[in-house]
Amino acid sequence: MSTKIRSLATQFPIITLTGARQSGKTTLSQELFKDFEHVTLEDPAMRDLATHDMRSFLNRYNNHVIFDEAQRVPELFSALQGIVDDRNENGQFVLTGSQNFLLMKTISQSLAGRVAVMYLLPLSYSELTDAGLKPGSMDDWIWRGGYPRVYANGISPLDFYPSYIDTYVERDVRNELGVRKLSLFRRFLTQCATRVGEVVNYESLARDSGVDGKTAEEWLSILETSFIAFRLYPYYNNFGKRMVKSPKLYFYDTGLAANLLELESADEIMTSAYRGNLFENAVAVEIIKQYHARGRRPRLYYWRDYTKQEIDFIVEKGGRIRYAIEVKASASFDSHAFATMDKLSPVLGLTKEQRVVIYGGDEMYDTRFGRTMPISELNGLVA
Repeated sequence: MSTKIRSLATQFPIITLTGARQSGKTTLSQELFKDFEHVTLEDPAMRDLATHDMRSFLNRYNNHVIFDEAQRVPELFSALQGIVDDRNENGQFVLTGSQNFLLMKTISQSLAGRVAVMYLLPLSYSELTDAGLKPGSMDDWIWRGGYPRVYANGISPLDFYPSYIDTYVERDVRNELGVRKLSLFRRFLTQCATRVGEVVNYESLARDSGVDGKTAEEWLSILETSFIAFRLYPYYNNFGKRMVKSPKLYFYDTGLAANLLELESADEIMTSAYRGNLFENAVAVEIIKQYHARGRRPRLYYWRDYTKQEIDFIVEKGGRIRYAIEVKASASFDSHAFATMDKLSPVLGLTKEQRVVIYGGDEMYDTRFGRTMPISELNGLVA
């Protein structure tokens, strides 16, 4: 990702880095742009100056500046438009923000065509491995998640995630997005965690959360725009009405989902009824992280038809299926994992090379059914 961001800074006047709170946006931007000044608009004094006296603010900070949480001052975007248009110079500003809806709304209104947008999610498995922080086991990786502070400061997930949730609910959900029913929102968040890897049933989710269906859909959108959870949509190109059209629900970080499920250790993950769903979630978000690291839009879907035949993930390229992926948490190879893909291969036009099983083991196998690979090899599916 660092290489991609540096490259984009030579092509665009503004770089925007967006993603979940505490995913490392500030640290990364300061590392990549060491000669830039850093201004956080979370600071009330800075935010007040920018809001009420933009001219004085930009006289002080008018070039080579990182503006953290830029969406807090929407007026800044139109002011920057005038500056970058006058100068016609690339690599002038870096904007960061954790509220994607507010950030992208203001960008589309004032800075369209002038900004390159990159998405930073919690650390991927490959990033942890490259940093010498390879998880001791799959279950430990799922339980700890990928937030940098957990690893940098040695914080227990039991301490980190409750504080993270409290901060998220208070700062983002109430103060920035105006949700007032906070106790119901927390309940909704937990209900989402119990549905990881499942097709979304909005009626059931709303009922179990104590809200109406419209509120449930609005709150799901809030989780998506603040990089807490996302909906993965079915692949139905050229397959018409035979396909289920509802999305599946996943979290951007399995550590957060596991904490909401009150799983207090890697050992509890190992014996949990949610283990398979959480591992499937880990695979989904690992693939999405690989796309974002390359500055590309994820081309990830799932397959399910009305006869309930399902393939966990479809990776698309050029409007066609590149890989069909089944996910099995077991650390042992089982040829039966290819059964559904074998059955659907004539329908989907799958070759052996396109059939992949991601499992909880460490070795990669090429078999007569397809390829079996560990989580550590997932980057190859996107590259």
